[in-house]
Amino acid sequence: MFDNLSQRLTRIVKELRGQGRLTDENIQSTLRELRMALLEADVALPVVRWFVEHVRTRAVGEEVVASLTPGQAFIRVVRNELTALMGEQCERLDLNRPPPTVVLMVGLQGSGKTTSAAKLARYLKEREKKSVLMVSCDVHRPAAIDQLSVLASEIGVECYPADPAQDPAAIASEALAHAKRRFHDVLIVDTAGRLHIDAEMMDEITRLHRVLDPAETLFVVDSMTGQDAVNAAQAFDAALPLTGVILTKTDGDARGGAALSVRHVTGKPVKFVGAGEKSTALEPFYPDRVAARILGMGDVLGLIEEVERKIDREQAMDMAEKLHKGQGFDLRDFRDQIRQMRGVGDLGSLMSRLPGLSDVPQHMMDQVNDKELGKTEAIINSMTPKERRYPDNIKASHKRRIAAGSGTQIQDVNRLLKQFTQMQRTMKQVSKKGGLGKLMRSMSGRVPPA
Repeated sequence: MFDNLSQRLTRIVKELRGQGRLTDENIQSTLRELRMALLEADVALPVVRWFVEHVRTRAVGEEVVASLTPGQAFIRVVRNELTALMGEQCERLDLNRPPPTVVLMVGLQGSGKTTSAAKLARYLKEREKKSVLMVSCDVHRPAAIDQLSVLASEIGVECYPADPAQDPAAIASEALAHAKRRFHDVLIVDTAGRLHIDAEMMDEITRLHRVLDPAETLFVVDSMTGQDAVNAAQAFDAALPLTGVILTKTDGDARGGAALSVRHVTGKPVKFVGAGEKSTALEPFYPDRVAARILGMGDVLGLIEEVERKIDREQAMDMAEKLHKGQGFDLRDFRDQIRQMRGVGDLGSLMSRLPGLSDVPQHMMDQVNDKELGKTEAIINSMTPKERRYPDNIKASHKRRIAAGSGTQIQDVNRLLKQFTQMQRTMKQVSKKGGLGKLMRSMSGRVPPA
């Protein structure tokens, strides 16, 4: 998400270099570029006007202090205004009510409500340590109830067995009573969607809201629909007291107009974003972090949090101990590290959180993907245990067998062995006394200051 906007803003900043002060004259063309960038990102026109005017007001007359270039000063203004536009801070779910806390999921058909309900259930179970019950009140879409039941089984939460012949309000009432009897902390209610907003749909959701009195009413919307997402959110908010928005399919949206528009137009915060099909692909929405990513500053804090959640700590500690003792780093260890990386999540998504990647050529970014990691693991798996332990002894005939066994080319095997040799040298340097300090000192000066 935001790829196109991020690239445009990077170019805009470069044009401001060399100016001693931000004035009305020298940022007029910059503001025009900013306006076009936002419109191309499918940001709602009223939001574009508001945002550009606020940036102009804040930027004009801004002194460029010694430590900042004019481009950096402008970026600071844009970052602050982007954060304000999207809501300043992460809005948490209201889970402080007496249990069960009811979360009502609403939205149009195809927006991803059912999968988002399952993702939210897993999030609450694993990160908030809540006991969750799910129920589907969608009696209109074939197999909707079965779909939610299958998803619930996959993530290990209970799903109330709804009867599609019942009235949705009756299903909701029974599920709420069941959640109370079983002492569940949270009840997540999936509702029916339509291809468009109609009176029957709104009447049904209104009745469900009245029966459940939910703490959270979350509007689930496909971010790829752009301004239509904002219009739909407004229509639902007119019928229901929405408390927040979940943006889905953000991994397929290179524009990001919905994320930038929905808070300003509806007054409702974006609480979560979904980026992928996996049940773990749901993250809280942090406006300040998103603003930093749009401007190419990355989201290192979010990256650290995600790695800490998913990394195998015991395995990592074993590796650290092995290096500390100066024991050899072989292809078995390398394969373990690859598996750890693949377990953390989509590599492209992780890389997008690193600062400064907007300047990296796209063809280089394309080489960093999960497919390449899978190929590397396949090559190592095709080796014998002895070859993994002593890769220096791998001969040409061995390489042909390894390439055939992994479905790759001999060049791929040679490339892996060369990369591994370079990594092995680095590991040996780290394992030596003072090696880590020397390594960090050698890197100082190459890494730009934060």
